[in-house]
Amino acid sequence: MDNGDGSQQGPVTCGSWIRRPENVNLVVLGRSRLGSSCPSLLQIFSFDPKTTSLSSSPLATFVLEAEEGDLVAIAVHPSGDDFVCSLSNGNCKAFELYGHETSVKLLAKELAPLQGIGPQNCITFSVDGAKFAAGGLDGHLRIVEWPSLRKILDEPRAHKSVRDMDFSLDSEFLASTSTDGSARIWKIEDGVPLTTLSRKPDEKIELCRFSMDGTKPFLFCSIKKGDNSLTGVWDLGTWNKIGHKRLIRKSASVMSISHDGKYLSLGSKDGDICVVEVKKMQIHHYSKRLHLGTNIASLEFCPSERVVLTTSVEWGAQVTKLNVPKDWKEWQIYLVLLGLFLASAVAFYIFFENSDSFWNFPMGKDQAARPKFKSILRDPKSYDENSWGPVDM
Repeated sequence: MDNGDGSQQGPVTCGSWIRRPENVNLVVLGRSRLGSSCPSLLQIFSFDPKTTSLSSSPLATFVLEAEEGDLVAIAVHPSGDDFVCSLSNGNCKAFELYGHETSVKLLAKELAPLQGIGPQNCITFSVDGAKFAAGGLDGHLRIVEWPSLRKILDEPRAHKSVRDMDFSLDSEFLASTSTDGSARIWKIEDGVPLTTLSRKPDEKIELCRFSMDGTKPFLFCSIKKGDNSLTGVWDLGTWNKIGHKRLIRKSASVMSISHDGKYLSLGSKDGDICVVEVKKMQIHHYSKRLHLGTNIASLEFCPSERVVLTTSVEWGAQVTKLNVPKDWKEWQIYLVLLGLFLASAVAFYIFFENSDSFWNFPMGKDQAARPKFKSILRDPKSYDENSWGPVDM
């Protein structure tokens, strides 16, 4: 692949959105080595929501040392100020992002407790940003506080090999899946496994994501059953499976849920993506062969737009605008409320003008019309203090 200045670069291995405090969306991409002349790179790109495209050249680039290996996964902190990368040499490295949209710089930081822990298949932050989890190729699961890195959970034999994991919205639970098809739920504060999700002998649970809308707590999992790919739903109250549905043709390679919890997306091993509305589990967007004939490595919703970022080794990074119903903007909601208020005021005025009684109820058929307001007032010239006549005491 070529960048803006024509130099060679390695294939994209991972990517993620970064929502900056100034409400600007950036994209971070990790590139692996290409031969001996092209090192592993971290690149930051700007995103233009009007054209749904990334900048042609990176805003910032960080070159990794040869002994650090390739980038495996990226986890961005919810604040948008930090992100962590897992490296093929078995280390995790943190990066601080500072500067403005047009002038971005990266500052690398070593994470001592996460050095030499082996390759990590997946890493993630909790929704509140207070916890960080890493799942290893060797099945070792770690959860630490962020940024103190104080150990919360350290389970060397959590799985045969960690496949995927996700924090619940309230950061109370962590779901993790294994390459052998099993899935476990962890009670984070207690640092112990809570339960193992039930499955049939011919089923393998591969991916997992918690619901994020804050109403009904569910866990979504992709299930491989023979040649079929299903999406199952588990109830967090009982941890029982309540249903499943087939959404994509081939097995899913990655799963993502939008920040508002309204949409769930799946990327397949042959390059397709589908987006479903969580409330009805109906497909609203389907892109066939988005990454033609190759495995989609990462899939993530934009924090503020109905756009997804996808990456693959063969086709690199792509941003796709979703064909879903438009969301109501905040100003549109206020405009509707103002319209309802004005309509209510007009209706009240018309009701008042066409009413008769003291309580402003509409007149009946045989009810005499009320006298005009001026007719019940006496002429000031005929006003008399004794107009009511003498009063016997």
